[in-house]
Amino acid sequence: MEAQSKPRYHVYGMGNAIVDIVTEVDHDFFERHGIEKGVMTLVDEKRQLQLMKAIDMRKSRMSGGGSAGNTVVAVSQFGGKCFYSCVVAKDELGKFFLDDLQRNGIDTNLQYENCPDGHTGKCLVMTSPDAQRTMNTFLGVSSFLGIEHLNEEAIKNSEYLYMEGYLVASPRSLEAMKEAKKIAERNKVFTALTFSDASMVKYFSGQMNEVVGASVDLLFCNEEEAMIFTGTDSLQDAREKLKEVAKRFAITLGANGALIYDGDTFIQIEPYKVRAVDTNGAGDMFAGAFLYGITHGHSMAEAGKLASLASSRVVSQWGPRLDPQTAKKLLADLIQS
Repeated sequence: MEAQSKPRYHVYGMGNAIVDIVTEVDHDFFERHGIEKGVMTLVDEKRQLQLMKAIDMRKSRMSGGGSAGNTVVAVSQFGGKCFYSCVVAKDELGKFFLDDLQRNGIDTNLQYENCPDGHTGKCLVMTSPDAQRTMNTFLGVSSFLGIEHLNEEAIKNSEYLYMEGYLVASPRSLEAMKEAKKIAERNKVFTALTFSDASMVKYFSGQMNEVVGASVDLLFCNEEEAMIFTGTDSLQDAREKLKEVAKRFAITLGANGALIYDGDTFIQIEPYKVRAVDTNGAGDMFAGAFLYGITHGHSMAEAGKLASLASSRVVSQWGPRLDPQTAKKLLADLIQS
């Protein structure tokens, strides 16, 4: 009997293609400008431009972003192979985003010359002195991500399909998520979902349930998102309810580490104590490191340890990503320990 060939991709990601503009603001900035602190808020371009005029752009930094985008970059930097479905415009930021994917060795459905006119999505990431991140996002053409942007062959040739919860805010993207999940399930590809943000679970619970369907193989969320989604007021109750919608899951607990359910037992992942300066991208990094681990022969406990270490390193610096050398060193140190 002929041996089945290994999948070409460890992770097929789909999400918003967003360029992050990261800046520091004081506590009063949110009240002065009517911003809900600590969550992601979708805004139109006019509102985002108003806020950008109110901050000191000279002290801001620009980087490739997006929840699932950050995650597939993390997988790639640890040594995995990924594909990413997204939409950018034929503008300067669109080229910046695609060049960033290419630098990180990630295949995509897009070619710059075939990108649509319009504006590439931008996210103003405002970090306050307590290390909380508040995001105001203008999706631009990213909200047009649809079924036509899926690559069925790439999904079939992946170990995991990974979808970001932010996509449920767009009807077109929601349909693409459901179709991608069907393709994955037909071809015995594992399905993974991140809730992405408490606001997505709170305001789009119906749409999120449409994606979850009967179940997902792996779910990522934080403690707040878990309780909102399950309608519970304790972690103990939330984790039991999550068993009904996810075969396995990881609940991040901030400074208290993480809790992983491997389909049979709960595994407590200890935190790595650091001084947090910027929590932007911590969950994305956790998911990326975890997905790398479980697609490269590591147990869920070992993958959780790597994810905890990597996310602790991310929150101790500015920006949602590690550089490739740091990622490789973290992996090597963990293997040797």
